[in-house]
Amino acid sequence: MSDVIYGDYTISSDPDRLDAARVHHWLSTDAYWALGRSREKQDAAIAGSLNFGAYEGSSGEQVAYARIVTDYATFGWLCDVYVDRGARGKGLGTALVTAVRDHLEPVGLRRILLATADAHGVYEKIGFRALESTDKWMALGVQ
Repeated sequence: MSDVIYGDYTISSDPDRLDAARVHHWLSTDAYWALGRSREKQDAAIAGSLNFGAYEGSSGEQVAYARIVTDYATFGWLCDVYVDRGARGKGLGTALVTAVRDHLEPVGLRRILLATADAHGVYEKIGFRALESTDKWMALGVQ
């Protein structure tokens, strides 16, 4: 992926730019879905995923994160989308998820799923919709 510029931010999938310690701190202390997640578990999740970071232009500091678990053929699971509290309210979350969607578009995935308790509006802006037929879906594990 070539970098995407959004205002003063650069969105990149370059794994060498990720600040894994920062991502772990955000998710394990401030994300309702990952509270208490161990660093070892987070590092394994990063290693097995396509990762995106958003970086402030002047400092290069990472201010947002998203990852997608995908087979690069039919399916993707968007997860761990997080924007630092100091960078919220600027449309960065929408820009980040748009960059993920656009990066995967040429692959032709049949579907990308996600779960959210509180950010439906962010995802609806770029085309995500509630499942029409939830009775087809099942889960194994914690729900």
